[in-house]
Amino acid sequence: MPPNADVSRLRNRFPPQEEATYDDATTERITTIKQLQGNEIVIDGIIYDLTSFVHPGGDTVYMFGGNDVTVQYKMIHPYHTSKHLEKMKAIGKVSDYVPEYAFDTPFEREIKREVFKIVRRGREFGTPGYLMRAVFYCCLLAFLQGVWVKFGSSIGLAVALGVSQALIGLNVQHDANHGAASRKPWVNDLLGLGADFIGGSKWLWMSQHWTHHAYCNHNEKDPDSFSAEPMMLFNDYPLDHPARKFYHKFQALFFLPVLSFYWLSSVFNPQILDLRQRGAESIGYKMENDFIKSRCKYAIAIRLLYIYMNCVTPFFFHDAKTAIAHILLMGASESLTLSVLFSLSHNFENSDRDPTKEYREKGNKVCWFKAQVETSSTYGGFISGCLTGGLNFQVEHHLFPRMCSAWYPYIAPTVREVCKKHGVNYAYYPYVFQNFISTVKYMHRTGTGANWETQPLSGRA
Repeated sequence: MPPNADVSRLRNRFPPQEEATYDDATTERITTIKQLQGNEIVIDGIIYDLTSFVHPGGDTVYMFGGNDVTVQYKMIHPYHTSKHLEKMKAIGKVSDYVPEYAFDTPFEREIKREVFKIVRRGREFGTPGYLMRAVFYCCLLAFLQGVWVKFGSSIGLAVALGVSQALIGLNVQHDANHGAASRKPWVNDLLGLGADFIGGSKWLWMSQHWTHHAYCNHNEKDPDSFSAEPMMLFNDYPLDHPARKFYHKFQALFFLPVLSFYWLSSVFNPQILDLRQRGAESIGYKMENDFIKSRCKYAIAIRLLYIYMNCVTPFFFHDAKTAIAHILLMGASESLTLSVLFSLSHNFENSDRDPTKEYREKGNKVCWFKAQVETSSTYGGFISGCLTGGLNFQVEHHLFPRMCSAWYPYIAPTVREVCKKHGVNYAYYPYVFQNFISTVKYMHRTGTGANWETQPLSGRA
């Protein structure tokens, strides 16, 4: 489910005559997930009709129409109980719902209980400090963008503009598109468009990013895990896997240069034409509902404006060679600032690259909260959080994705204590360079398949 679902207001969403309960659904139609209509979603195997749904978090709920959103719903509604779903319009059930993750586990209950003692219900949104940072980063981008358009590009300005765009991606649009910047949906929607004004797309980003959050490091369902293929491998595939290529053995040497093209691949991504995010589609998500189709014209218009401001105006002041050089330098600066930090989050030594293995091999459902911790890392502290929008607190962010990043430094010590008590592996690096070194080592071992080679003296693989 999308951001900003304030469950405290669920009871007023439908008139009494339209309400349906969980049990009502069992007497209605039975179908499969693939046969869902664009105005329907599935939660815990029950089909809910979104047609008359008035969501307190805004209409972005409709972008997930036609899909099973069980995991997304539960991860974005930390106060969820079965009673809340009774106020939604249940119209049937699916026959092919198979849950891999377990919720309401002892670990989940305790970590929520302890964290909510620090961040009380209703206070999890943007703090004054966060909003001041967001305004500063927006003003910085507006100023540099204005100089770029009116007075022309330069080497120094290219670097500064690229970094400022990355700061919007890290500190503004990220919280907003998680519904965490403000309790007001229109504020999140407005700030969320920051993704479009840095060369991306709010709607494409949400489709992929929410899928990533739901299935972090899942060997088949996390689009971030295989988005760099065939150039690089983030997944640690077995030695005989067809995704492995000979050049992956050297990916620790070239993964940074490859990441520098992130901006270029995003700005000129043809997916902007239909907003069907191919990574999410590749794991079975349908991206053809009416809401997504209705947003295409806005996404295309903003993208054209972005291309004009950033990729056309430099030619008004320079020859073609200089203009292209400045544009590519700006793009590389943004790319490396964003993508290097992204790569640290889930690709490091001893990260869990297959969190649902226990389910596949033994049929035991995996604690979703435990999986989020063991597939993520945290580095640094408050200052790093101010610069990265809390992405350095990746463990905390994946546990509480709808909580503003400004709160993560305050809950991190408690999260570590609860993880230690329950035997959950929490990866923490005091400094960012330590996490970076671990990521380089991980990329090397993944590319060479070293983790799958037999150790002859011990007999262990």
